[in-house]
Amino acid sequence: MYNIYTMKDLDFIAIGDITTDAFIKLSGDDANVKSNEDGSKEQICLNFGDKIEYDSVTEVNAVGNGPNAAVSAHRLGLNSALVTDLGDDHNGKNMIEALEKEGVNKDFVKIHKGKESNYHYVLWYEEERTILVKHHEYEYELPDMGKPKWLYFSSVGENSIDYHHAIASFVKDNPEVSLAFQPGTFQIRLGYEKLKDMYAVCGLFFCNKQEAQKILGTDEKDIKKLVEGINKLGPKIAIVTDGPAGAFAYDGTDMWQMPMYPDPKPPTDRTGAGDSFSSTVTGALALGKTLPEALSMGPINSMSVVQHVGAQKGLLSMKELEKFLANAPADYKPTKIN
Repeated sequence: MYNIYTMKDLDFIAIGDITTDAFIKLSGDDANVKSNEDGSKEQICLNFGDKIEYDSVTEVNAVGNGPNAAVSAHRLGLNSALVTDLGDDHNGKNMIEALEKEGVNKDFVKIHKGKESNYHYVLWYEEERTILVKHHEYEYELPDMGKPKWLYFSSVGENSIDYHHAIASFVKDNPEVSLAFQPGTFQIRLGYEKLKDMYAVCGLFFCNKQEAQKILGTDEKDIKKLVEGINKLGPKIAIVTDGPAGAFAYDGTDMWQMPMYPDPKPPTDRTGAGDSFSSTVTGALALGKTLPEALSMGPINSMSVVQHVGAQKGLLSMKELEKFLANAPADYKPTKIN
């Protein structure tokens, strides 16, 4: 049942584009993978001119960095809402229904008449995927959101520079509102200088190692130096993930390393692993957890999400997270490092 919350009740508001993901599961007979020297998968290869067999198509509605975070926060027990834009087409209606089903407040979902909603195609091969994306252009406008405890901002379209500045101004003018920023591809490509007002007011920042190198304009491989470099740009807490090495967090004083939670079986689909980690850490902090406690919860949700198709099906409740945490291996804990 969908619960309507007033603005004063909202703990967590996610901002970001929404889409439908169509997962096209490719047959192993018609696709092959090229790997790097370390064994990691680099390219999916299909022959020109061939008719490529696929096994199935699975549609997942109302996903994207922002929607995924809003759903994650709600399942953790927070009153969450989503600020997003979509068209007045069939896909848009399906996405609104999906948000209602998940209990996410949709008061700030703006429907644009005569516009198409975002629809992405996910080429799914084994546990990896390549996503064909198209962000339709909408007139982004920050609604009257009240003063939530946390804002979580992520991927939006390329016509959104003024939107970024508006969000940064809102947070600057309302210091009681904490901002988590998980930049998407376009926002990373913009670099620091064009978004320095966003970095300056950011309470919590997430990216992976390769993204940190792009943002900082460096080939530096030392993860600790990269986390410190992001922190110096303005975020109070910088968190950089490094694949199997786990996540590294730095608050300007202490640095923590958090290992991955062991997968119970090989992953089904890695879509949403990063979103689930970032949103869970943010949600845990919004619930009053310490940074080490929040870091210990993020990888558990990532582990769960990759066992399912799509970015949201595997998202856990706080009770489920705590059960995994209670049964975690002895070495699964954040470690303070120098």
